[in-house]
Amino acid sequence: MLGIVFTSLIDMLEENVSPEFADDVIMEAELENEGAYTAVGYYPFEEMERLLAVLIEKTGKSANELLHDFGYYLFGKLGAVHGDVLANTDSMLDMLGHLDDDIHVQVKKLYPDADLPRFKVLSRTDTTMRLQYYSERSLFALAEGLMDGAADYFNCKLERETRQLSTPHTYEFSIAVVS
Repeated sequence: MLGIVFTSLIDMLEENVSPEFADDVIMEAELENEGAYTAVGYYPFEEMERLLAVLIEKTGKSANELLHDFGYYLFGKLGAVHGDVLANTDSMLDMLGHLDDDIHVQVKKLYPDADLPRFKVLSRTDTTMRLQYYSERSLFALAEGLMDGAADYFNCKLERETRQLSTPHTYEFSIAVVS
């Protein structure tokens, strides 16, 4: 998993709770690298799972709630750091429509080892989209948080319905931009 994901998670914990809380989470997760992440590094997904398990225990929130909150925060970080990648998009639906053929291509240039989810546009109008999401990690709640962060970035509101498909690790998002 990309280092920027780990560094952003630690930043979020420090900013939204406290640096001490972030340190406690890292220590309790018993990570091999003791939480020494770099944004350009690549780290095992199991380390994210360990951090998430500690956060579930410490906060009482579900994994999906935590992943959504983190996805929302992460979009803001990625938008600030890689705003040039978003420069070619005029709206949230444009951005979502270009995830695999443009944005993820740019991400792969920066992070060749990135294991990115796949998105496929199933249908689209000016204000709606059906989007298929696939990732063996099944982090659909993180994707939902990223979408909500994107909605704020593009100054719009959205309604979304998520359903798991019969194909393993595959979800469908039905999205409507309402303003």
